[in-house]
Amino acid sequence: MIRRLERAALPEALEDLTGLLRDCVQAGASVGFVLPFPVSEARAYWADQVFPSVGRGVELFAACYGGRVVGTVHLAMAAMPNQPHRADVAKLLVHPDARRQGLGRALMQALEARARELGKTLLVLDTRSGDPSQALYQGLGFQVAGEIPNYCRNTFEELYEPTTYLYKVLA
Repeated sequence: MIRRLERAALPEALEDLTGLLRDCVQAGASVGFVLPFPVSEARAYWADQVFPSVGRGVELFAACYGGRVVGTVHLAMAAMPNQPHRADVAKLLVHPDARRQGLGRALMQALEARARELGKTLLVLDTRSGDPSQALYQGLGFQVAGEIPNYCRNTFEELYEPTTYLYKVLA
C-alpha cells in the first residue's frame, strides 16, 4: 500500500525509515551516503533533515507492507518564485528484500499523481548513471537531460561515478 506520510505519522515511522535507508545504503544505493554508515546518521537524516520539511515544501510517500515501511520517495517543491510549476523527485528507496515487486513504480506513480494535483507540470531528478532506477524512470516516461561525469562518490570505495539528470513533462 502506498500512502503519503503526514507530519503526525512521522515519529512512529522513524525506525522503519532509518532501517530502510541504512539497508539501501549498505546494499550500494547511491543516495548521498557512503560506508561506513552508522544508524545514528540514518536516523538524523530523517529526524533532522526530512521530518522538519514535510508539509513545508516536501511530501513524503511510503510503501507499506506488513505494517512496515519498505519503500519511500520525496516530492520537493521548487523554492524559487520563477519555478512554481516544478518539483524534484528525491530518495526513491525500496528495501533490498522488497525489490522487483513494483513498489518503486507504484511510489513514483503516487508521487506523479500528487504532483499533478498540486498543479506541477515538470518533474526533475538525478540518479547514478546506469543504475536500475534509471531504467525505471525512463520506463515511466522520464527523458534524459544529460550526464555529469564524476558527480558522486561510490558507496563502497573512493571512486567517483557519473550522474544522469532526467525530467518529465506532466500533461
